[in-house]
Amino acid sequence: MVQDTLSIDKELVEPKYPKSIPYIIGNEAAERFSFYGMRSILATFLVAQFFNPTHNAALQTVAEAKANEITHIFVALAYAMPFVGALMADWFFGKYKVILYVSILYCFGHLLLAIFDTDLQGFRYGLVLIAVGAGGIKSCVSANVGDQFDKTNQSLLSKVYGWFYFAINSGSVLSTIAIPYIYEHYGAKWAFGVPGILMALATIIFFSGRKKYVKLPPSGINRNNFLFISLYALFNIGKKQKGQALLDVAKDSFDHEKVEGIKAVWRVMAVFAFVPIFWAMWDQSLSEWVLQATKLDLHMFGYQLLPEQVQTANPVFLLSFIPIFNYGIYPFLDRMGLKTTPLRRFGAGLILTGLSFVIIALIQTRVDAGEHPSVWWQILAYMVLSAGETLVSITGLEYAYTQSPKSMKSTMSAIWLLTVAIGNIFVAYVNNSISNKGFFSQFEGANYYWFFVGLISVFIFVYLFVSPRLKERNYVAEDENQVAAETTNL
Repeated sequence: MVQDTLSIDKELVEPKYPKSIPYIIGNEAAERFSFYGMRSILATFLVAQFFNPTHNAALQTVAEAKANEITHIFVALAYAMPFVGALMADWFFGKYKVILYVSILYCFGHLLLAIFDTDLQGFRYGLVLIAVGAGGIKSCVSANVGDQFDKTNQSLLSKVYGWFYFAINSGSVLSTIAIPYIYEHYGAKWAFGVPGILMALATIIFFSGRKKYVKLPPSGINRNNFLFISLYALFNIGKKQKGQALLDVAKDSFDHEKVEGIKAVWRVMAVFAFVPIFWAMWDQSLSEWVLQATKLDLHMFGYQLLPEQVQTANPVFLLSFIPIFNYGIYPFLDRMGLKTTPLRRFGAGLILTGLSFVIIALIQTRVDAGEHPSVWWQILAYMVLSAGETLVSITGLEYAYTQSPKSMKSTMSAIWLLTVAIGNIFVAYVNNSISNKGFFSQFEGANYYWFFVGLISVFIFVYLFVSPRLKERNYVAEDENQVAAETTNL
């Protein structure tokens, strides 16, 4: 009887938030402010400071291509590093040490940007350190949130993740408004220095909570991972039996359940093959579109916007569209009999992304004719792109989560981030070709954007052919061993 009373009292106890959460959220808000703040002015700064300081119209195309190339290489490195950061944390050092030590590198990167604002080589070193820092902690920080919870307060986890993503977007919005203003009125040293101060603050906030974190120890090298099993199967393809899947040959040397999980990862990657083109185009909204904004009429409601501030429209639209789509558009279409499956949402998102570039190409056509179109047209493009992002990015993460077993979810997150890197590497290659008068130099002005419209149109056509033939295997979240029947989509 006493035991029953104690158990009932325990169940009635209100779950409490972990004491470490304020430090993690504060750290994330400051870190995102620092990253998006410096990135908001990066392309325009590189053109004005290093590649065309005299504003020579004849040099502008090559100057912008060089600036875009550096910007996209920086983003590619930042989104390739989470894979490395996750391995370092899981296998060797644990999340806390990786976040702390890499954050210090991150701070030094910002310091180099502020010091070497007139030295391109030193400035590049700063970008490398920031990319390593931002990418290295990216995979660890969100996972570190989950580590702070146990069964007694698991019900609060979704609320905390809500605050976590609010911190990310609030840091982004505030920085893309404030840092361009500082750059315009106080110069590059302060514009890059302030994000550095915020990153130092982020590191201090994180370190201050060191005694309150739940710190899971590293697990050591896990041989049953995606890379080892995939390579083993590839090099032992001769052992494949009739009727076997290629990866089944790895079951002789690796855990059977892990092999099945990796087969699920490869199924999802059939969809992820269409993601890099989305990121190749989306990330241009924070570089190429910003440079286009320098040539627009930026008057709005009696206020003269700065070119770098226009990109703030993206997080504002995104935060607005998430509830509109989830609670309005999706249920409405479902009631109309048009079931919004993840693959249909994804295809629609690619179409909207292409449409946003049609708008940008039309704007650029008028710019090439010597006109200065209203910034409202670019804001329209941001609105369409943000709707596409809602359909592609959020749906893609959901698809990866539901279509892979629990043991593979971290692998899927890392691969998702790698698609961002791949997309940006391609755009960097295109801009390198333009700056060196190579093959892609024929795509100048509006033709540059029409090229990407044509490219994504090809991807959409292939996707419409492939997607009905893709197989899904829906893993139940509560039990990774419980699998729904295999179904054909669309």
